[in-house]
Amino acid sequence: MYGLADCNNFFVSCERVFNPALNGRPVVILSNNDGCVISRSNEAKRIGIKMGQPFYQLGEMVRRYDVAVFSSNYVLYGDMSQRVQQTLRSLVPATEVYSIDESFLDLRGVEDSKLDELGHRISYVVQRNTGIPISVGISPTKTLAKIASKLCKQYPKLRGSCYMHRPQDIETVLRKFPIEDVWGIGRRFSAMLQSQGVRTAWDFAQWPVDRVQRLMHVGGVKTWRELHGEPCVEFEEVGKDKQQITVSRSFSKELTEVQDIQQQIALFTSMAAEKLRKQQSVCGAIMVFLMTNRHREDKPQQFANRLITLPVGTDSTIELVNVATKVAGALFQKPFQYKKAGVILSDISSKNAVQTVLFDEVDHDKHDRLMSALDAINKKQGARSVVVASAGFDGIKMNRQHLSHNYTSEWDDILSINCQ
Repeated sequence: MYGLADCNNFFVSCERVFNPALNGRPVVILSNNDGCVISRSNEAKRIGIKMGQPFYQLGEMVRRYDVAVFSSNYVLYGDMSQRVQQTLRSLVPATEVYSIDESFLDLRGVEDSKLDELGHRISYVVQRNTGIPISVGISPTKTLAKIASKLCKQYPKLRGSCYMHRPQDIETVLRKFPIEDVWGIGRRFSAMLQSQGVRTAWDFAQWPVDRVQRLMHVGGVKTWRELHGEPCVEFEEVGKDKQQITVSRSFSKELTEVQDIQQQIALFTSMAAEKLRKQQSVCGAIMVFLMTNRHREDKPQQFANRLITLPVGTDSTIELVNVATKVAGALFQKPFQYKKAGVILSDISSKNAVQTVLFDEVDHDKHDRLMSALDAINKKQGARSVVVASAGFDGIKMNRQHLSHNYTSEWDDILSINCQ
């Protein structure tokens, strides 16, 4: 059996943990630059706020229904996610992190008679330890477990866990489950299936497997077999290393000075290099790109990028920032006004398999020691306590007017209690 633990309205739930007055009130979380809605409380859904809806359209609704609005606080959400993951790992044989708010649970070896009780215990303990409500779905395959967790969210009477294992129960659920919501189907295949009369997961499961193979190839066959209760998607307890690392952002306003662009590129590169070191990897190439605002048709447009191949793979922030800022300076052109920029690290390999060159001028051992010290200080004292000078301390130039505190990672933001 497999499980899927899915945090309910995760970003909203994180805000509510530290502000219980938000319980029962409509709450929305906004994307970068406070652009559009990316997370909603159930109360916000009921009053008609849609996922992806631009924030500027919500003015009257926010006032009428007293909607609480927050900018995305990924530092807080990332830390709360780690706390949820830590609790899950203490309760089940193995976990596979699927996203910031979802984890698969390997329940093979657990007696079937204990699975229903275990699911409810997982839901209870996670909320007790972290304050985050979760929905646990348990079923014979990963795909069915995802469906069970969605069912759990729809029916509060399930009390946080849905153990879906009897064939007749699975059939009943699949007959009503929309095909577009099935994990692994995707938008393109969903449109194709609906054009051929497939509306539900059950409709799809009734197709002959050779037809699925012909139209949807191996991925479609795996999903089809999983819906029939045959596990086909492997459980990966250890997450795979990323083969490409991208850090990019849109700015709150257009940048017109090369120094501002270089500072942002230095910051993005520092963030990417830190991710690279966390997975014990090095990169052999770095791309820098700059973009103007494509929505401003009255302004000159440009998309500029350049890929640089490095002589020796590296994870050094200093090396990568040095290359990236030079590239950004070369790409920058007046009179263009840049709205978005980013860096992409590629040609990623294990740090233990670095191919050196004879006339390398970089002291990699010295850089390794320096990066280890940098990461250790920032881990202990807080993110970006120590930075490369070119990245500065101003942070990303984003519009975040509704940002909450970093309650769990900044000493100055720790909750204070007024006892009156």
